[in-house]
Amino acid sequence: MQNYKDLKVWEKSHHFTLSVCDATKLFPKEELYSLTNQLRRAASSMPANIAEGCGKNSNNELAHFLNIALGSANEAEYFLILSKDLKYLTEENFIQLNIIINEVKGMLIALINKVRA
Repeated sequence: MQNYKDLKVWEKSHHFTLSVCDATKLFPKEELYSLTNQLRRAASSMPANIAEGCGKNSNNELAHFLNIALGSANEAEYFLILSKDLKYLTEENFIQLNIIINEVKGMLIALINKVRA
């Protein structure tokens, strides 16, 4: 279909994933295989599914993978809230990441609507 690296939503979700990886380096070691892993996987699932969808042959398939990316964005958003409530993220770090994830969600919704039109 198209080069995923040309999409602003892919670029922003990739930036979010890198930021999550940096932020979770400070999480307690006992969280490595639970919350740290879950948050990183949800974050990296967004740009990965955008990339996979761009490699498909139809807009329906692209929309399907964009929807999966949106689900992962919602999952990552919850894990951010949990991380903040457990005091693994500072308020400042949470706010920065939360702003980005909500921008990604809005961009995904707009792109899904455009692809389906």
